Amino acid sequence: MYIVIVGAGNLGFFLANKLLADKHRVCFIEKSSEAVRFITQNSSIPVVLGDATQPEILKEARLEKADTFVALTSEDEVNIISCQLAKELFKVRRTVAKVNNPRNLKVFTSLGIDAPVDSTSILSRIVEEEASFTDFMNLLSIKKGNLSIVRLDLPENSPAINRKVKDVKLPPDTVLVSILREGEVIIPKGETELLLGDEIIGITSIDKEKDLINSLLGRL
Repeated sequence: MYIVIVGAGNLGFFLANKLLADKHRVCFIEKSSEAVRFITQNSSIPVVLGDATQPEILKEARLEKADTFVALTSEDEVNIISCQLAKELFKVRRTVAKVNNPRNLKVFTSLGIDAPVDSTSILSRIVEEEASFTDFMNLLSIKKGNLSIVRLDLPENSPAINRKVKDVKLPPDTVLVSILREGEVIIPKGETELLLGDEIIGITSIDKEKDLINSLLGRL
């Protein structure tokens, strides 16, 4: 399949590499020149610099050839508009979009986006159903894609406590998806500081699970 991804952040980059490993073709659309520079320096993935709400940018990414369109930006408006353009102008069969504000989920659905992903609702469900578990818990293993979604709690002896995400040595092919802290969901950035008791949800390769645990828990 040929897949176009809008948003070349950590999640987009991780997803693209996994799709490539499964023999799919991938192209990025990204409006940040800094992110484009990172992609070109660290991978061979084609990337188009520009605003995905502009038809000429979508055309440059050869969207008419795409089987799936994935919008992963932090702006719901961009994700909605770009998915609509993909469907209506370029006749892309399947659109997938990240929903940043749960209140917008009905809007995504009503506008015909095939797979709106409301990460906040997913995380809330995890909190409600798994709150009694401590330390490390393997939530899901997707063996076909060699992926593992894990949740772990930071104990007192964690080497990651009071350190910024960018300063924690994580294994390759690993993304920290969220931090659950005192009922609040935090999307981690490089400058985000990890604190005692934080519940971390991350995605990594199955063979890197132990390395991720060691990075954040300092044991196993």
